[in-house]
Amino acid sequence: MLVAVGILASRLMGLVRERVFAHYLGNAEAAAVFKAALRIPNFLQNLFGEGVLSGSFIPVYAQLLGRKDTEEADRVAGAVFGLLSLATAVLVAVGMSFTPFFVDAIAPGFEGHSRELAIRVVRILFPGTGFLVLSAWCLGILNSHRRFLLSYLAPVVWNGAIIATLFAVGGRHGEDRLVELLGYGVVAGSFLQFAVQVPSVLRLLGRFRPSLAVASGAVRQVLRNFGPVVLGRGVVQFSAWVDTAFASLISGRALSSLVYAQTLYLIPVSLFGMAVSAAELPEMARVAGDADEAEMAAKLRQRIDGGARRIAFWVVPSAAAFLFVGDMVAAALLQTGRFDAADSRYLWYLLMGASVGLVASTVGRLYASAFYALKDPKTPLRFAIVRVVTGSLGAWLLGLHVPGWLGLPGEMGALGLTLASGLVAWLEAGLLRRKLTKRLGRVGVAPGLLPRLWFAAGVAGLAALGVKLGLAALLGPMPGVEAEWGGSVLAPPRLHPILGLLAVALPMGVLYFALTAALGIPESGTVFKKAGRKLGLVR
Repeated sequence: MLVAVGILASRLMGLVRERVFAHYLGNAEAAAVFKAALRIPNFLQNLFGEGVLSGSFIPVYAQLLGRKDTEEADRVAGAVFGLLSLATAVLVAVGMSFTPFFVDAIAPGFEGHSRELAIRVVRILFPGTGFLVLSAWCLGILNSHRRFLLSYLAPVVWNGAIIATLFAVGGRHGEDRLVELLGYGVVAGSFLQFAVQVPSVLRLLGRFRPSLAVASGAVRQVLRNFGPVVLGRGVVQFSAWVDTAFASLISGRALSSLVYAQTLYLIPVSLFGMAVSAAELPEMARVAGDADEAEMAAKLRQRIDGGARRIAFWVVPSAAAFLFVGDMVAAALLQTGRFDAADSRYLWYLLMGASVGLVASTVGRLYASAFYALKDPKTPLRFAIVRVVTGSLGAWLLGLHVPGWLGLPGEMGALGLTLASGLVAWLEAGLLRRKLTKRLGRVGVAPGLLPRLWFAAGVAGLAALGVKLGLAALLGPMPGVEAEWGGSVLAPPRLHPILGLLAVALPMGVLYFALTAALGIPESGTVFKKAGRKLGLVR
């Protein structure tokens, strides 16, 4: 719950950030440049940040805490901090030196002015990446001590610094200068995200002495895990690079819209997949240290099955909302200033593709965390490679070629990119689950649960679509949406986007919970009981 609260606050601030960004820059050339530029230093953050430390550092550190070996735990924390700081400093320096190469690799569609602007912005952004990596180290310490809230609230500060920068300089400068100043705001936010966690971390560490020592067996275990996990994250980041590169070849609008879409569909992934996986990882690591193999397997199955049920119950309706009324979701969250109704419509197409793999992406995070708890990072690496190779071929085919074969506008290739990612997410999740089943026994979402959830979400989604069409018939369609391909079909009503989303989301949510309760899904009953207690209807 605490992880979810922290992530929710962070994601809400992220939405505010994206809305303010869209207001000042929309889908302009500078917006695409900044989105692509931010990806390059973020590659380093993701390579050495939270995901890698979750797979290599937390399982070892949490087991030491579970055995009450605090002296060795402190030694491991200091060594990881020192080694991580050194590696990050070297890579930031290399990144700033070879920025033109990285820009050409990540966004081959940028030429001339766009390329030069991207190089300037990336060089501004790179130093902030080091602070974000160290912030992930703080998260590992806090999560292992079961202090979840602060580490997931810290990105609120990062988002706040960016929003403050936009408000301070937006509208006062040209687009090029605005994105350069925004880069400095990102660096300031990165430092603050790290700084707010440091006091709590130091209180938890009995003796914190940064070092580069690798003599400890526990430190060597972290380093042995580190290599496969880094490669696994590198493979995933390669997939993100492929999508960005292909999107830059389609158009600047496709690239910036792809990042907007990722911001939206990562909300349920983070709230339910990341929240459950992050909370379960240290607990599964403690369980995995049990000497009794049969008891360990039973406890891990229980944690994985419970987490998978919770994830599926909440993510399925999220995917249905993107599929049926994604334009209204996009409009309510982003439509302002230079981001208009046609942009919301275009974003809906990308969300349709993403909705296909939303459940697999979130449950797959839990399965990967189980392997990390078992100190087996090589299995997720192998399956990540399969996913990326297959996904890259799918993105090349669906993103760059299929729209032309079907006579669709070239910009619809961005839908192909998100669709390809969604399809291969199912492949990866299936491989992870199959391997876990061989090792622990049957795990994952219970048979028959997903069909029941999708039935309830599908009916609720169709009802929301019916409300949308009824309002459009009564009030008229939203002006400007016809400028987008297919905009006149299923057009949203002429209503403020936030009011429009509330009008369709409320009946959809009520109907989904009612249907799942009628189908005997216990998570729905739990929600109704909690709501009843809040309203004084149930004791």
